[in-house]
Amino acid sequence: MLPTDDRIAHLLDDEATAAVLQGARDDIDAVLWRREVRANAAEVAAASLARGARDSAAIDGADTAVVDDSPMGRVLAAAQRVTAAAPAQAETWARAPLQVLAHLHALAAADIVTGDERGRPRPDGAADDPLHLGPLSPQATPVGPHLVRLADWVSRSQELPALVVAALVHAELMVLRPFTWGSGLVARATVRCVLVSRGLDPSMFTIPELGMLEQGRGAYVTAIRGYAGGEPGALAASVQWFAAAIGLGARAVQLP
Repeated sequence: MLPTDDRIAHLLDDEATAAVLQGARDDIDAVLWRREVRANAAEVAAASLARGARDSAAIDGADTAVVDDSPMGRVLAAAQRVTAAAPAQAETWARAPLQVLAHLHALAAADIVTGDERGRPRPDGAADDPLHLGPLSPQATPVGPHLVRLADWVSRSQELPALVVAALVHAELMVLRPFTWGSGLVARATVRCVLVSRGLDPSMFTIPELGMLEQGRGAYVTAIRGYAGGEPGALAASVQWFAAAIGLGARAVQLP
């Protein structure tokens, strides 16, 4: 699960990881300084949310551009709800991550799971697996204590680089799959919460989900499985994959 402090320190000292992280930060800064982007901030942010939702749904297998009552259409609708809500949750995220996770899941799972399951950690080992990550680890049940530890870690991670925090939160949620349905949608939405709350991309111009999708579902699975394994080299590769996704999502920003 979450890397130990010494593993994180080792990660930060890794030159290859530092270079990819710096490249992603540079890509974000380049977007923030583009005059035409700042002049059309509302439109660019809205386009980021729309594209991010579509790509997040596609990662979960919803290859559709239409919201309807089909299974794929409902996944897209869920992705739209949770992605659109994420930036506004950034302030709450900084002080109450568990509240944000519950809120985002309740939005994502509306009309899909029963009321008792919305916004609540799964009670057992039953969780959807659209990326085919494989069986949950035994340590992931019950999931509530793991989420509490994640929230405590977020509150203690203010000195860590924002991209590292976003990468580890996202990977941890992908491994835990804390909800019966929609954990991936929520995990990707939390990336936006972290980037906004930490001031890295306060207007949410970039499209993290695009970078994840463009690198391919296979690379996504490899990164998450590597994180779950805990080996230092695989952990570094997972963070590098994440940073590369962020960079791709920044370089893809265009005027609507």
